[in-house]
Amino acid sequence: MSPGPAGGTGGDGFAAGLKLWIAQGFGIGRIPVAPGTFGSVLGVAWFGLLAWTGSFLLLLVGTVGGLLVSVWLCGEAEKILAKTDPGSVVLDEVTAIPFCFLGWACVVWREQGALPGIEYFFSGTNWLWTAAVFVLFRIFDIGKPWPVRQSQRLPGGWGVTIDDALAAIYVNAFVLVARAFISS
Repeated sequence: MSPGPAGGTGGDGFAAGLKLWIAQGFGIGRIPVAPGTFGSVLGVAWFGLLAWTGSFLLLLVGTVGGLLVSVWLCGEAEKILAKTDPGSVVLDEVTAIPFCFLGWACVVWREQGALPGIEYFFSGTNWLWTAAVFVLFRIFDIGKPWPVRQSQRLPGGWGVTIDDALAAIYVNAFVLVARAFISS
């Protein structure tokens, strides 16, 4: 294997560069300030694309598939950069954001019999809930309550991605309880 960026063993230069570029959120993770926040913004766009389809099945497949791709590519990025959970790797945030919306989307899907389109989540008063999902995710991702921090000890891309998925579970719980409380 040839040396990759930062002295890691990235294998084929083009393939390693492509994997790293995707793991860094198509370059967004290279922003020197708050790369995780910018990656989360890209995650909102990823959720918007999935919601735009109006298909709950595509939302579910895109969310789970995204998380699995994140595990693989974030693990590859760790090898390429020869660093554990590099700050520039933000695909974990990108793919966790749709998971943050999954509980809310499930409730709406059950109530309406279909997943509403993108406009539902980004218009009217629902845009405030969307903003709350984003802010809550950043709080739980940065604060890392139990077991979020502990999950980072998992090997490779699992440790990079699972902490964000667990933070998303906290977001789902908070949003579902808040929405139920407010609508009562």
